[in-house]
Amino acid sequence: MRVVFMGTPAFAVPSLEALANSDHEVVGVVTQPDRPKGRGQAVVPCPVKELALAKGLPVSQPDKIKSPEFLQQLAEWKPDVIAVTAFGRILPKPILDLPPMGCVNVHGSLLPAYRGAAPIQWALIHGDTETGITTMVMDEGMDTGAVLLQQTIPIEPEDTALELGARMAQAGGALLVETLTRLAAQTVVPCAQDHSRATMAPLLKKEDGVIDWTQSATEIANRIQGLSPWPGSYT
Repeated sequence: MRVVFMGTPAFAVPSLEALANSDHEVVGVVTQPDRPKGRGQAVVPCPVKELALAKGLPVSQPDKIKSPEFLQQLAEWKPDVIAVTAFGRILPKPILDLPPMGCVNVHGSLLPAYRGAAPIQWALIHGDTETGITTMVMDEGMDTGAVLLQQTIPIEPEDTALELGARMAQAGGALLVETLTRLAAQTVVPCAQDHSRATMAPLLKKEDGVIDWTQSATEIANRIQGLSPWPGSYT
């Protein structure tokens, strides 16, 4: 299939790598605009853009994803499907409706658990022993779309968010390719989520790193691991 990939951080890189090495054709890549980073505030490209350029793939970095110019760019790429991994924005209806096969998202939890921006971190903070990857058909809600495929991933006792995230990113890339292949072959059926079982994984803030010494040793350890490397833990 002709695929437009949308993603930004390091977590999304294995998804683009897997797609680029698959039988599907990546016709365009969309990332967030380059932003200042580090003490020097130098403007640097995001990890997905770096990989896309290295592979010679066309890249778009729209400031406004609802702009007519960006929608026209998407239409000109003529995607059969749009694949999304950690892009960083909720897609508006005109984008969701554009590809014939819809938009497919890779999410770092076993939905409907941990909807939101930080599912890996919150699974560790809560002391879970397993988590997983979900591919789903995107709708206008936050991680509310119908589930396509899921893969369970064990959480090791010493995992930090960085280590667990790296394993999950690799698994997500493989599951994304399998999902698109099965969509093309019409051998996967979307399954609606049970919204009554949904839990949330809100975006972390710097102040979430403050250690609450009234918690148990286990709770504190879980939180330290879940908040590593960012925002870190401190008193």
